[in-house]
Amino acid sequence: MKVIVFGASGMVGQGVLRECLAAADVEEVLCIGRSPLGQVHPKLRERVQDDLFHYGDPGQLAGYDACFFCLGVSAAGLDEAAYTRITHDLTLAAAGALAPLNPQMVLTYVSGTGTDSSERGKVMWARVKGRTENDLLKLPFKAAYMFRPGAIRALDGIRSKTPAYRWAYVLVGPLLGPLQRMFPTKIVTTREIGLAMLEVARHGAERAILEPPDIHALARIAVTSTP
Repeated sequence: MKVIVFGASGMVGQGVLRECLAAADVEEVLCIGRSPLGQVHPKLRERVQDDLFHYGDPGQLAGYDACFFCLGVSAAGLDEAAYTRITHDLTLAAAGALAPLNPQMVLTYVSGTGTDSSERGKVMWARVKGRTENDLLKLPFKAAYMFRPGAIRALDGIRSKTPAYRWAYVLVGPLLGPLQRMFPTKIVTTREIGLAMLEVARHGAERAILEPPDIHALARIAVTSTP
């Protein structure tokens, strides 16, 4: 497979990139973002650009089998217009550029537990995420899957770029392992998200919206069936 990763410097994106580079059936990983990752790997290519709303020569983005969209921001401190521009408009700009070039592409999008598919609820971020999911599912990809992880446990030395999240993980990180053993369907790891995304790219899934139990199940399948 040839895959594209958006947001590979973020906590979830780092986990997805790690699993892609380790996967025997992934021959190329193109990471698109605003800054270099600072990594070197035979499979890894980077496209660094300040403007993630426009993609210039579209031919350079053709011929890919999957896109793992892990780019996102916290809604804290943002009004609905600003959050919509980053969460919805930027995501649809990227997906809209890729869909006509890659009709056999599988898209995965990192959303969140509590996302409002009706787009009419009281919680701003949930409405915007719901609209983003709904609009992505309308695009002409081979398939699209909305990942809704709840609490995320970072593994393999991965850290969040967001200062508030880093401090939160310093405080609660040691508890996530025991909590995951107590509530295995409520907490997912960065490793599981990466494995599950690869699994849906390879073999699909029964539903388009994937909650933590689905992510767990797909990751287990990936571990036992990886080429």
